[in-house]
Amino acid sequence: MSCFSAFKSFLPTRARNPATMADQTQATSHVHDANPGSFTEPNFHCGDIGESKAFSTIEDWEKEVPGKPPSYSGPLFRPDVAKTIEEELESLSDELRELSLKIHDHPELGYEEKYAHDTLTAFMRDHGFDVTPHYLGLETAWRAAVEVGQGGRTVGFQSEMDALPGIGHACGHNLIAIIGVGCAIAVARAIKKHDIAAKVVLLGTPAEEGGQGKVKLVDAGGYKEMDACLMAHPSVGPPRSAGTGSTLAIQALTIQYFGHTAHAAGAPWEGKNALDAAFLAYSAISVLRQQIKPTHRVHGIIEGRDWAPNVIPDYAKCEWLIRAPTWTEVQVLHDRVKKCFEAAALATDCRMEWSEQVGTYDVRQNSSLADEFTRVSERFGIDATLLTNAPVGGSTDFGNVSYELPSLHPMFAIPTEAGAGLHTPLFRKAAATKEAHGAAVQIAKALAITGARILIDDNFMAEASSTRLL
Repeated sequence: MSCFSAFKSFLPTRARNPATMADQTQATSHVHDANPGSFTEPNFHCGDIGESKAFSTIEDWEKEVPGKPPSYSGPLFRPDVAKTIEEELESLSDELRELSLKIHDHPELGYEEKYAHDTLTAFMRDHGFDVTPHYLGLETAWRAAVEVGQGGRTVGFQSEMDALPGIGHACGHNLIAIIGVGCAIAVARAIKKHDIAAKVVLLGTPAEEGGQGKVKLVDAGGYKEMDACLMAHPSVGPPRSAGTGSTLAIQALTIQYFGHTAHAAGAPWEGKNALDAAFLAYSAISVLRQQIKPTHRVHGIIEGRDWAPNVIPDYAKCEWLIRAPTWTEVQVLHDRVKKCFEAAALATDCRMEWSEQVGTYDVRQNSSLADEFTRVSERFGIDATLLTNAPVGGSTDFGNVSYELPSLHPMFAIPTEAGAGLHTPLFRKAAATKEAHGAAVQIAKALAITGARILIDDNFMAEASSTRLL
């Protein structure tokens, strides 16, 4: 997400009742661009929690009383496997910290993550994985896999790698990368130790911040081998908190108006004003907003080319985004928005060219996976209900993955300074702290144990296959 969290307010904690999770939503935000060849400034902006109380500093975390230490008795499924996963992640922690800082200190834009690609693939190869670099035709995508026995199920994890222009890893993708790495290695070692027939696959997914890397991998069949897919994303929030809610679906539009130049004072009647068309479309959408739902968003900008005040503009370009809680709602709103642009072209006698990016879908968190993650997280002192009630405010290409197979994409809090929301230099600083690393390792434990249950519990897999958080 990621640039994942995009909250406008923080709502009170709801009771810890997994049965209510299908009613919960969380806010996320990612950026995407259709062209892998040229990364541009992201235009699917992340937000953050607007209330200062939603941030938590390192001092806040130190004041909090940690949860009970892990216990492997009671309802935890296969406590022996869970204990192995926890021990493996603890043993990997120092290596993961070093790996995280390497990526953090070498920020790379979407589809340019060559250092991250080479560093992560080498790390996975050194830890016994079969590695496929430059996966499915994407230069900086990669796949790492371990299989034990035959005929078992496959769990997938994700490592994002890309950074933001000018501000580096201000979305914490260095932490996302090591969570995926840690989960994959720990689960792989657990299935080997306990002789469980299964496969673990880790995908390195490029260009989340502008290139829809996961969408391209979906289209290329990169997820077909998986029975479920999991990842996690850092954000701001109260100490030791996490959440498992949905996101907004999004559609990116590019509209160009072509008119005819003329002298703005001498013979304006000879011109066709492309800027007028863009202005009329902008105004029409502003009026449209009164008649759309509060959960829908339409926002955009106007760009020019060689404009001068004494020349009728013959060209104007509009970049717009449509967001809504579901892809179906985006499609309905899309048709209404398009009429605004068509009407403006008609009124100004300008020619219009319309193009749109492949849609990015809302995340369908799997309710069975979310329930299990929430339950397991509590054992590590993490309240995975705290950040689930915030209103939706952003988007992620993982949404398209969640339409393909049972999926889970929680976000979790790391300590920051007030005002250090996602996509800020302060969040970049926070993503490199040892406290953020500690939070990431704890989340990785809960995520990996949840993923391992997919591999070894037939009833749980059947339940996850038949349920989704819509």
